[in-house]
Amino acid sequence: MELLSTNAAFGHVVELKRTDPRHLTSSQGAAGALGAAGAAGPAGPEDGFGKLLFDALGTVNNLQHTSLQAAEALIADPDSVDVHDVTIAMAEANLALSMTKTVLDRAIRAYREIISIR
Repeated sequence: MELLSTNAAFGHVVELKRTDPRHLTSSQGAAGALGAAGAAGPAGPEDGFGKLLFDALGTVNNLQHTSLQAAEALIADPDSVDVHDVTIAMAEANLALSMTKTVLDRAIRAYREIISIR
């Protein structure tokens, strides 16, 4: 039994095979939802979770840049920036980065657990 053929793969979008018709049901039906995702091509999944993920990573990156700019401004002209604002910006950037790392670690752990299920 072949679970995945080369014709079923569209970049990073793969149509899932169902063994039970009750699995993956939605208001359109599972086959309709999966077919629509496969027909949309590579741009379809990016509108959902992928876009959300890249927006979140962009926010973390912006917080890191804001923290760095505040620290540079503090070094260049200490009177122009309040020390508390720099500390808060650095704490926000540190918290966002550590949360991102935690989410990434847990996602990798969950992926490994799913892969190891037999």
